[in-house]
Amino acid sequence: INPEIGVILTVSPVRHLKDGFVENQRSKAHLICALYELIEQFSDQGVYYFPSYELMMDELRDYRFYNADMVHPNSLAVDYIWEKFTSGCIDQKALRSMGSVKEIQRGLDHRPFNPDSEAHKDFKTALKAKIEAIKEQHPFMNFD
Repeated sequence: INPEIGVILTVSPVRHLKDGFVENQRSKAHLICALYELIEQFSDQGVYYFPSYELMMDELRDYRFYNADMVHPNSLAVDYIWEKFTSGCIDQKALRSMGSVKEIQRGLDHRPFNPDSEAHKDFKTALKAKIEAIKEQHPFMNFD
C-alpha cells in the first residue's frame, strides 16, 4: 500500500427517501457517526472527511439547488460542491493536470464543420501536441 495516499470519506448528498424523511436522516446520522469513528481511529494514516452532505443540507438547503424530483442535487449544486472539494482536497499540480485533460477531452469531442480545412488540421496538430505533453507527465493516460 502506498503510504502517501490519503483516503477521503463522504456521505452522499442525495436523499434516499424510499423509507421516508426521518429514516433518511437517521441513516445519514449513523453514517456520519461511523465515518468519524474511522477518522479518529485512522487520523494518523491520512483518513479525512469531506462534508458534501452538510454542504447540500446547510449551504444549499433551498430547493432551487435540486432537480425537479426534489431529491437529487442539480448541476449548480454539483458544481458548487465540486468547487469546494477541489479547492480543499486537490493540490494545484493535480488541478492543472485535470484542466489539461478537460481541455483535451473537449478537443476530442469537437465535431468540425469542415474537417479538411487548414484550420482544423492545425487544431488537430495542436491537440496531438497537448496529448503528447500530458502523456509525458502521466504515461498511464489514454485518450484513444
